[in-house]
Amino acid sequence: MAKSRLHELSELGQSVWIDFLSRQMLQSGKLARMMDEDAVVGVTSNPTIFQKAISEGDAYDEQLREVLAEEDDAKEVFLRLAVQDVKNACDLLRQVWDGGHGQDGWVSIEVDPNLAYDTDATIAEAQRLHELVDKQNCFVKIPATKPGLPAIEEMIARGRPINVTLIFSLQRYVEVVEAYLRGLERLVESGGDPGPVASVASFFVSRVDTEADRRLEEAGAADELKGKLAVANAKLAYERYKELFSGSRWEALESKGARAQRCLWASTSTKNPAYRDVLYVEELIGPETVNTMPEETIEAFQDHGQVALTLEADLDEARQVFERIAEAGVDYDDVVVTLEREGVDKFADSFRELLDGVKAKRGELVSA
Repeated sequence: MAKSRLHELSELGQSVWIDFLSRQMLQSGKLARMMDEDAVVGVTSNPTIFQKAISEGDAYDEQLREVLAEEDDAKEVFLRLAVQDVKNACDLLRQVWDGGHGQDGWVSIEVDPNLAYDTDATIAEAQRLHELVDKQNCFVKIPATKPGLPAIEEMIARGRPINVTLIFSLQRYVEVVEAYLRGLERLVESGGDPGPVASVASFFVSRVDTEADRRLEEAGAADELKGKLAVANAKLAYERYKELFSGSRWEALESKGARAQRCLWASTSTKNPAYRDVLYVEELIGPETVNTMPEETIEAFQDHGQVALTLEADLDEARQVFERIAEAGVDYDDVVVTLEREGVDKFADSFRELLDGVKAKRGELVSA
């Protein structure tokens, strides 16, 4: 069989994860097929994804009946369902995790986004989720809010793998790396082994263009500036990644077995139909990174994606994008602050809808 485009990405050092997890995917063998045919080596999920999976079809009905006989709280019911899916996906991907010494093969589950501004509650829930799943290749997702940063540090210091999510800003990214490094240093100082501890820093890409383009339109800026900031932002983040994971501080940790926190490109489906549907894959190809894609983006890239090392190309042009965006009157700092707040709000809304959906399913099953 000829190599697929996504297998070529893998050969260039970029891992492909799918941004969707459902019981239907697991039971039908679809995820296993995508691991083989589409080079998928990881899975991420979020409240919106679980809400869609649970509300559609009857794949969860049997377990729901069992859980509802023991549990009435909607969040606890949801966690029983989600944890089972994550466990099963972890088991399926464990061969990848073992084969690559923990580089890939990860499955993510998210801390309740309603806790995003509460450090202690985030720590407690992240610890609980790790214990509930109890799989070495499980990532718990913590949002990169200001209160999330000490939670990230604490969990890394406890030796727990973390997927840091909802990163938009270059400055916040630097703070995320600092939290990771401090956590590793604390782990080493306490006699712990940093070797099994992994983390990714998840940059949300397409939303940056959505917000910036709207503001550029309002400012009457040239059309050629639109659709540029998201890629420029990610390219400069990767430049910082290479700087931050080098030098004496990092080398001291690396000598103890620590591994770098890879950049992960999230929200890589194209929201604007005027843009190429694989824009945020083609422009962000580089080693030591992850691109997590929804199924439709995986299919599109397999069909017509162009494979080339692009992530470190045109960095001067990326810096010029920032300058020209500012000259057009769009405030980058306000864009990323807005995106972080809205990102947390959207996930929190989805989580509430998810719990409402669990309650509705409960009603359907009781009346059936």
